[in-house]
Amino acid sequence: VQLQASGGGLVQPGGSLRLSCGASGIVLDYYAIGWFRQAPGKEREGVSCINASDGGTYYIDSVKGRFTFSRDNTKNTVYLQMNNLKPEDTAIYYCATDHLSACGSSWNHEKKYDYWGQGTQVTVSS
Repeated sequence: VQLQASGGGLVQPGGSLRLSCGASGIVLDYYAIGWFRQAPGKEREGVSCINASDGGTYYIDSVKGRFTFSRDNTKNTVYLQMNNLKPEDTAIYYCATDHLSACGSSWNHEKKYDYWGQGTQVTVSS
């Protein structure tokens, strides 16, 4: 199983990016997928999660209303659309899965997840 995160880059505050997470060796639409991020000097934190069963999504408070998690099952890819980016969103972003279909109440706990992508850098700066 391999996850591949991409789409990061440098963007000005207020700008947008769309992160992608593709996979090989696993069909993503069967499993819940999480996005995490790690800023320099900080612990990795859960950002969002999407269920397999009903497409339900979860977000940390700081990104609600700005980030949107979606799936494209035809491409075996999930996306994190990030709008109105802020400097505090600067981090390496990772996608992950735990081979379960639902995010559950512990969706933002990194120990829940078995497989991780390599991360993509997002830098928000003027």
